[in-house]
Order: sequence, then structure tokens, then C-alpha cells
Amino acid sequence: MKLNKVVWSVAVAMVMMLTVSTAKAAAGDDSPGILMPVEKLSRGIANVAFGPMELLYKGYDVTQAQGGVAGITWGPLKGLCYVVAREVVGVVEIATFLFPLPGCPNDPNDVGWGYGPIMQPEWVVDPQHDWGNFVFDETAIVPQSY
Repeated sequence: MKLNKVVWSVAVAMVMMLTVSTAKAAAGDDSPGILMPVEKLSRGIANVAFGPMELLYKGYDVTQAQGGVAGITWGPLKGLCYVVAREVVGVVEIATFLFPLPGCPNDPNDVGWGYGPIMQPEWVVDPQHDWGNFVFDETAIVPQSY
């Protein structure tokens, strides 16, 4: 019974947030609205959940750039450092998703406070590491601009 109330409360809150952000966008308001904090929260959750994939990605990147020996020695060490960084950044983004942070502008070419990513690339899986078109589908109706 209690779980049912929590689920309904979360659902109502999400509908209210989306309604407010849609109304702000329709009115032409340039303030961040509610979607920026929600995107920051989802980015933090993705960083925590999929951060260990950096171990594979960094090993692959080092192998491509420096060869196989570096890929099996330096690659896992670099990947482990990135896993720790990705996890810490994910926890920070989850804990501070309601507040803009300094040095995290929404526009990557800007400076100041914002809801932008702390770490680049902002998501674990980017177009460069999308093996087999799992996330970024090349056959999509609307082409992705990378």
C-alpha cells in the first residue's frame, strides 16, 4: 500500500515537471526549466550504472592509438581511473541535480554556472564507442548529428 502511494507520488511529480517545462518552452522562456536538472539526474544515473564500461572503452582506445602491448598494460589502468572518475562524477551529478554547478555551463563553449556535464564525453556510450549501432542507429528515420 505504501509503495503504491510512492509510485503515484513520483508519477504525479514527473507529469507536473514535464507540464511546467513544456509551458516554459512554449512561452519562449530561456531559463533552464525543469528538463536540465532531469537530464543531469539521468546522466548521473547512467554514469553510475554504466561507468564500468570505461574499462573496456579505454583499453580499446589505447590499443587503437598505441598498439596491442600498450592496450593490455596501460589500457586497463587508464580504464580503471576513468571508471572511478565516472562513478564519482555520477554520484556528484545525482546529489546536486537540482543545483547548477560552476564550470558546468549548458553550452560547452561558454563559461559559468549551469547543468552541463562535469566530464567529457558526457555519456559513457558516445558515437565513437557505439559498437554495432546499439545506441545510435544509423538506419533511423531522423539522422543523428554527431
